[in-house]
Amino acid sequence: MSIDLSALNYFAIIAGGILYMIYGAIYYLILVGKENQSEGALKYVISVIVAFISSFFIALLVQATNSNNLLEGAMLGGIIGILISIVYLKNSLFGLVNKKNFLIAIGDHLIIFTLLGALHALFV
Repeated sequence: MSIDLSALNYFAIIAGGILYMIYGAIYYLILVGKENQSEGALKYVISVIVAFISSFFIALLVQATNSNNLLEGAMLGGIIGILISIVYLKNSLFGLVNKKNFLIAIGDHLIIFTLLGALHALFV
């Protein structure tokens, strides 16, 4: 497995970051609502950074695994979403995350990482 940073599609990384932000804004606005959000603007800055970092790492994994079609990319992203969901499950078992927030978080991660994997595989 080798990673060539110069071979990454930086347009896809930017598109993936933007996709993550748009999807997250819609998903959380619908499921959480404005009245349940925490105060402050810092969460938006961090969310933008997380979106682009996530897109970058998905691009690296797609390249490293040579996932070069929509299905392979979606499967890779789905696996990542499942791994994150398992961590949330463990946290919910110890009372760190309530059931409603657990379901919201796993739905978010399963969908967005599947979408990011598919997007990056299309641009390999």
